[in-house]
Amino acid sequence: MPSRTDRTVRVAVLADSDTRWKWGVLTARRISPGSPESSRAGGAENAPAPTGFVLRGRATPTTRQLAETAVSDTVPREVTGAEFLREVRVAAERGEGYDVVVLALVGGTVRAVLQGIADLGLERRPVLVTGYVGVVYEKLADGLLLRHGADVVLANSRHDAERFRAVYEGVGADPGSVVEAALPFLGGAPHKPEPGRDTLVFAAQPSVPVTKAERAYVLRRLVEHARLHPDREVLLKLRSRPGEHTTHLEEFPYQKLVRELPTPPNFRLVYGHMGEVLDRTDLLVTVSSTAALEALHRRIPTAILTDLGVREPLGNHHFIGSGLLTSFDALDQGAVPEPDERWLARQGVGAEGLPGSIPYEQAFDAARERVARLLSGPPLAPVAPYYTAETAGGYLPGILARHRLDRLDLSAPEPRESGVRRIVREAARGAYRHGVQRVAPVIRRLGEL
Repeated sequence: MPSRTDRTVRVAVLADSDTRWKWGVLTARRISPGSPESSRAGGAENAPAPTGFVLRGRATPTTRQLAETAVSDTVPREVTGAEFLREVRVAAERGEGYDVVVLALVGGTVRAVLQGIADLGLERRPVLVTGYVGVVYEKLADGLLLRHGADVVLANSRHDAERFRAVYEGVGADPGSVVEAALPFLGGAPHKPEPGRDTLVFAAQPSVPVTKAERAYVLRRLVEHARLHPDREVLLKLRSRPGEHTTHLEEFPYQKLVRELPTPPNFRLVYGHMGEVLDRTDLLVTVSSTAALEALHRRIPTAILTDLGVREPLGNHHFIGSGLLTSFDALDQGAVPEPDERWLARQGVGAEGLPGSIPYEQAFDAARERVARLLSGPPLAPVAPYYTAETAGGYLPGILARHRLDRLDLSAPEPRESGVRRIVREAARGAYRHGVQRVAPVIRRLGEL
């Protein structure tokens, strides 16, 4: 049988949010065999686009959010998990099966899709790739074990690769799928100060901090900082507009909280591509956003806030030892943290030339080589996850049931859908999203009164 690397490799990406769509597409381009330029910083944007799918759910991105990621001119198809699996099966039956499937999903959804692909019983299944879109600061063990069974589990740094392998080895699972790589969206020009420009950017996160009081505190301190430094432009970089959602629901959006505060002219809200915002950033401030890693890679001065504590739920404990932890009081007095270079090297950001670091342009070589070996070899063994009915009989059934893949008959042909049924389904989907994204948060807040 001819090698699957003797022709153009067919790649599909299944994502469940805008940020994971961005991660999935860029990862797919960097790890696709036969595209050496895909491993080079900035080169992934020029590689062929994979076939894209976004999972229908509460965080399904809007067209605007997808366009803002700037990773593909082709709009991905919105599907359910079952529809995606049928697509994989039908493509294989046509002789046009996917060679690589990148699962840019939360852990539970990864495990459900792994089960679904295993149940397809394909003669030659695709190479399955997954990973994390940013800093892994919570649910390390659970998230990793839910992803076990994929052929490649990407780690964004040497630090993560060591932690991932330790978890798998500690429970007796095969750690061979863990491959050290990097965040695929790092890049951009190194920081270059410009005379007369002084811009502080706060990178907001949808769920960190979570309470209204904490978010109001951060906003108030940003506004006060702008007043203290009238010659400095203070930008609050937001991920989504009102009514839109990313991976996490945002109950107290800054756009609403800011209406309660008078703001100076040098303070404003901004949206858009993070890379473009960083082009004009002189100090990046955040609680624990992955934007900090993007900034550090470009050697942009970066500060991680301690005002709300250094706590696991905030994710800023990940930056212990980085030299970046600071407070608004220090920033008000002009402090600019200096990163620890040993920490940078272990995180794989801004570490060019540091001892033990891998140049970013080589960060995806190992992953691409592993995918190529799997594609050129014999048909892959059946998917073998750690979580099975034997090892997790009281946990796995609930995971599969939540994704409606526990009793799904994928052998049946996909039913034809009438125009009326499609209209009703779209209306129901819109009502569901409105309920989850707009009504439910209001009800929860009323319940707290």
